[in-house]
Amino acid sequence: MKKLKMPSAFTILFLIIVVVAVLTWIVPAGAYDYVDETASTLEPVPGTYREIESNPQGIWEVLQAPIAGFFDAVDIIFFILVIGGFLAVVTDTGAIDAGIGSIVNRFRGRETAMIPILMILFGLGGTIFGMSEETIAFYVLIIPIFIAAGFDSVTGMAVVFIGAGIGCLGSTVNPFATGIASGFAGISIGEGIVLRIVILAAAMAVSIFFVMRYAKKVQADPSLSIVAAMREENERHFLAQRENQADSGNSGSIADTEEKSGEEEQTASLTALSGRQKAILTVFGLCFLVMILGVIPWAEKFDIYLFENINAFLTGLPVLGTVLGRMVPLGEWWFSDITVLFLFGSLLCAFIWRWNESRFVELFVNGARDLLGVALIIGVTRGITVVMNDGGMTATILHFGEESLKSLSGVAFVDLSYIFFLLLSFLVPSSSGLAALSMPIMAPIADFVGVGRDLVITAYAAGSGIVNLITPTSGVLMGALAIGRIPYGTFLKWILKLIVFLFFLILVILSIATVIA
Repeated sequence: MKKLKMPSAFTILFLIIVVVAVLTWIVPAGAYDYVDETASTLEPVPGTYREIESNPQGIWEVLQAPIAGFFDAVDIIFFILVIGGFLAVVTDTGAIDAGIGSIVNRFRGRETAMIPILMILFGLGGTIFGMSEETIAFYVLIIPIFIAAGFDSVTGMAVVFIGAGIGCLGSTVNPFATGIASGFAGISIGEGIVLRIVILAAAMAVSIFFVMRYAKKVQADPSLSIVAAMREENERHFLAQRENQADSGNSGSIADTEEKSGEEEQTASLTALSGRQKAILTVFGLCFLVMILGVIPWAEKFDIYLFENINAFLTGLPVLGTVLGRMVPLGEWWFSDITVLFLFGSLLCAFIWRWNESRFVELFVNGARDLLGVALIIGVTRGITVVMNDGGMTATILHFGEESLKSLSGVAFVDLSYIFFLLLSFLVPSSSGLAALSMPIMAPIADFVGVGRDLVITAYAAGSGIVNLITPTSGVLMGALAIGRIPYGTFLKWILKLIVFLFFLILVILSIATVIA
């Protein structure tokens, strides 16, 4: 009997478009008045819903919906593609690998202290740029080190996987989660960043305690390892692997890394940071720092006009102001401005690494191509909203939400949204697809309840992040388990206590944040 296979996210989303189109023939069409009809983000006025003439969607509209969705979300899609190019450029230099590799080398013999440091580092990768698939290379490096120190493969795997996973759970500025969700909710990525930092810090602290407690138990008594039955076999497998890495690492001198070519520097990337790699990491960090400064509404929310004054001074200078162009002050940036930032960052990296034009273009285009699937998912998902809007269903669903949820408190709404995102994440495992699917509906419903849209986005990121720590549809999780030689069922039973604790911890934080908002 042939094993049933889960359809791809594209198929699931297109089937949803078909179902929604069928529903436009059944569900009454409606409309709302909006606070500002000309605004980019339409905020419906409560109590103004009215039925309008139905506009059922046919086959042509169904086929056209993903294309229209792509055009509707073109600013977000182009941002994702440029981010892909930027990350590919940085990754090819080996700078990120070298940075983490140097930390690993520095703490050899002090592996217990390495656990929180590495988890925080991978967490920063997760929260800043959605580090996930990029962690695969580190399992082969880190697991043997922890086994040699008297721990087990689970410890090494957990340090990388849980660290990065918690970072994604508390996505502060992750462009593939918070960025896309904020774009579809019509608010700045910077809104709600303080709450997401609190969730990230609390969840990371709990996770570090969980992993360190387990690691110390295993080091004291190896029989307490959840893979104790494989201990001798794993030691033979991973320690032999580590010896091979050490032999290959000793084949060249590190002292002359500065003089090596770009290709040689990448080969030594897990041994030492070169001067140019340090410069690349500086550009990498500055790009995300400037992005954070750019999206926080300093003037509008906090009456801080520093960046507006600096911008006015620079653009007002004779000649130089004209050369600089019509720059947008930090605090008023949108996706087009952030896209410019990362494009400039990519060019700066190319200059530092001294690539020729053809090599840089090849890397950048390949990086953008790697994220083409994400971009297409956003377009297809946006197509669902297109069919709903054109068929008059969106207002009707909002009206249903308004009538059903108006009696709920803000806390109850945010908590239910969090649980809703948890459940929906199993159906739509793509965080970007889930954001594009849910935000056009959930964000306006938050307006009716009197809850900030940023709270809904934070609930979405946390819910999606928890599911990604355990879902068997995650290629990263299953790949990490395969490298660590850890059965999925064994891992699930082990991590379940942490998942349950994180679930209630985030629920409490979201509730408190809603009350004090």
